[in-house]
Amino acid sequence: MIFENEIARNTAAKLLQIKAIKLQANDPFTWASGWKSPIYCDNRISLSFPEVRDYIRTSLVQAIKAQYGTPDAIAGVATGAIAMGILVAQEMNLPFVYVRPEAKGHGRKNQIEGAIDAGQKVVVIEDLISTGGSSLKAVDALREADVEVLGMAAVFTYGFQVASDNFEKSNCDLVTLSDYHHLLDEANAQGYIDEAAISTLKEWRISPQTWTP
Repeated sequence: MIFENEIARNTAAKLLQIKAIKLQANDPFTWASGWKSPIYCDNRISLSFPEVRDYIRTSLVQAIKAQYGTPDAIAGVATGAIAMGILVAQEMNLPFVYVRPEAKGHGRKNQIEGAIDAGQKVVVIEDLISTGGSSLKAVDALREADVEVLGMAAVFTYGFQVASDNFEKSNCDLVTLSDYHHLLDEANAQGYIDEAAISTLKEWRISPQTWTP
């Protein structure tokens, strides 16, 4: 669910402004999954822009407090959400850990890095939700360590049905600052893309796994 419509619009506008979100309807990107996509979102770029970084951090803190209260710790999903997770934890004066996609094959062989105790309540920070698969692996790892996951807070979601299904199946709440619909509205309002591109982006959103340019 979106936290607040005004924050959703502002977040989309700021990400477009710093080119963290790129829209290329006529020259699509190829995701790691192999999907062809007219959109590419790299929210880590926001870390290089203090004003945008601060806005996202503050908004995530507001969303966490409104949705989950005050947890015992913040967890970031490696690697994209580590930096923003640390900023959120710092503002909330909470411990921080991050979760790898899988346990290391050497050293202490940790999957969760940092100090966390069984029974503690945690909110997971993510930068981007596509299918939700990799994000929910972090939730699973924390639960296996007997940590109580209150839910997840993310900067942006594509809003795919498969993601909604995955979060529901995992019984994990999700709140995001912005989403695909607000992005298109803001891109249109700014004249960032024309009507033909908007039509293409809406078409892609219906079935991204089978879409071809």
